[in-house]
Amino acid sequence: MKKTIDNGGIIKETKEFKEIKEIQTLYQSLDSSTLQLIHYRMIKEQNGSGMIPILVSSAPWLLLLFSKQLASYLFHDGSWLWAGFCIVYLLILGLSVLIHFREKAWAAFHMEIIQDILKERENENAQGHSKN
Repeated sequence: MKKTIDNGGIIKETKEFKEIKEIQTLYQSLDSSTLQLIHYRMIKEQNGSGMIPILVSSAPWLLLLFSKQLASYLFHDGSWLWAGFCIVYLLILGLSVLIHFREKAWAAFHMEIIQDILKERENENAQGHSKN
């Protein structure tokens, strides 16, 4: 955002803000009961992405079970297989963590938009009833 402002750009014209506005417009076009169902789905999505850390943390234990066989295979005759194994393992680990946090952020982002729209509608309904 700072870069956009420094270059004399308008923040609302950035790709990210346009995307947020499109998502808001989509959710505003839906009725409240559908939005509530989507919100529940987002909660499930956010909590379901917790499986990735479980898988990531269980992999070392699985490797430990087979450590003797794995070590003899990876280190036999001065082989460099262990380096390739470590690189692949660390790449998978890094990607898993990245995906996990990205999914959690995505779900939280959508949940916040949905909650704001539902609260706004609730306030409008409360104001409409108080005037009568």
